[in-house]
Amino acid sequence: MTTHRVLTNLARALACALTAVLAAAWPAAPAPRAESAGSAVTVPGPGGLVRGVGHDGYRTFEGVPYAAPPVGRLRWAPPHRPASWSGVRDAGRPASACPQQAGEVPGGSTDEDCLYLNVTAPDDASPAHPRPVIVWLHGGGFTTGAGSSYDAHRMATRGDVVVVTVNYRLGALGFLAHGALPGSGTFGLADQQAALRWVRAGIGAFGGDARDVTLAGESAGGYGVCAQLASPAAAGLFDRAIIESGPCTGRPDRPFAPFAVPLATARAAGADLAAKVGCGSAHDVPACLRRVPVARLLAAQDTGQQPAYGTPLLPLDPAAAISAGRFHHVPVLLGANHDEGNGWAAGIIAAGNPVTPATWPDVVAAFFPAPGQARAVVQEYPVHADDGGPVFGAVVGDADFACPTAGTGRLLAARVPVWRYEFADEHAPPLTPGTPPFPLGAPHASELPYLFDLGGRPRALTAAQHRLADTMIGYWTRFARTGDPNGPAAPRWPRGAVLSLVPDRTAPTGTTGTRHHCAFWDALGRPSGAAQ
Repeated sequence: MTTHRVLTNLARALACALTAVLAAAWPAAPAPRAESAGSAVTVPGPGGLVRGVGHDGYRTFEGVPYAAPPVGRLRWAPPHRPASWSGVRDAGRPASACPQQAGEVPGGSTDEDCLYLNVTAPDDASPAHPRPVIVWLHGGGFTTGAGSSYDAHRMATRGDVVVVTVNYRLGALGFLAHGALPGSGTFGLADQQAALRWVRAGIGAFGGDARDVTLAGESAGGYGVCAQLASPAAAGLFDRAIIESGPCTGRPDRPFAPFAVPLATARAAGADLAAKVGCGSAHDVPACLRRVPVARLLAAQDTGQQPAYGTPLLPLDPAAAISAGRFHHVPVLLGANHDEGNGWAAGIIAAGNPVTPATWPDVVAAFFPAPGQARAVVQEYPVHADDGGPVFGAVVGDADFACPTAGTGRLLAARVPVWRYEFADEHAPPLTPGTPPFPLGAPHASELPYLFDLGGRPRALTAAQHRLADTMIGYWTRFARTGDPNGPAAPRWPRGAVLSLVPDRTAPTGTTGTRHHCAFWDALGRPSGAAQ
């Protein structure tokens, strides 16, 4: 197979693999919750009375507006305050997801009226007895996902916390940049800040402690937490941070982990999009873009979307800000999964791109085109007759997640308390239907079913996995309560060590850097990471 053909096939397969990995963790449709009779619950929200639903031990309030619909002249504008309402607003079902192609959200969405959040609280949470708050930012490559996909009742009840899940603008509608659009390149991040301001102002009525807010997220959501750590505009909006599989030191020359781009790069991409939809030569480009139907924008946007830095909201690349200590100094719980890259590798192989000793050099060259890099990677990660998939997955996972997470942890720990984990259940419930081309172990997003019922449906877990899920929820929520995940009846989590999360074998490990070849990636000039 020629190098050109390998590169072409990999480029096509990569888009498919990205879509599959982002969407595969969610069922085709959410399962309805079992509601108890006479279960209406009404509280005074910031904009008026909202009526939620009482369940067995917890309450949910879904589709609560935190910003005005970003439609018409508010498309590509900073989030505005939502209008208040009279009477009682129904909060018994989720609002529309933000516009996106079909994937995690069945059928996708073209509804721009999407800036809503969802609150899950223990039954006895009240303004008189408030609970710590965890605000969750969903992943999905900044192009897909919805807060309502994360049923948080186990975290709320077992951890005795209030959980808020958030929709924010995605794709070009959230991250397009143009010189005539003030604040552009970061509207999705601005939405996240608007949700945090809503939490500070209004979560008390739902039984949450507005003075005790932890911002958490996974993948692109985790990188959103990184961006908020680095954003001056987020000062005072949260007290702790949890980053899952979204290392703050991601790089733009890798297509897997999230990252930020310079404003000039984002504006060039915005100009390309404007040209694709017929607005490139318009007298008033923003006005022309605001008239383009959502479906056409979604079809024209790139698969990957990134926030822009060099903007008022995000002056510095989060990697640079954290390296320089110019971030909000709050405690951080940070980690990644043992086999982050396996899902992407499996998707690319399943699309007809075998990884064999013969094809391996060309596959590596597709992702490491700098002179000498591909040869060094092939030597460090040799492929034999039957291990091409796991080796490919290890390269992706080590280069783009494990070692950048180590580097992020080292930089943060120089200034704030940091607790690091690695989720390593090699028998985690599969994220994709069917049989993968090789065992996936603990790939990207595989920790999520231990914390949430994705799409409202619990995954099948063994008794040992249920214990691990309870242990993880305990760690996450104690961290949200005190800044320290440790507690009785849980394995000790020392600061400075990486805690390996494995059913019935959770324990600190000192081999993460060696196992993931972080010294090699450091020497190659890859994302900063430290061998441990």
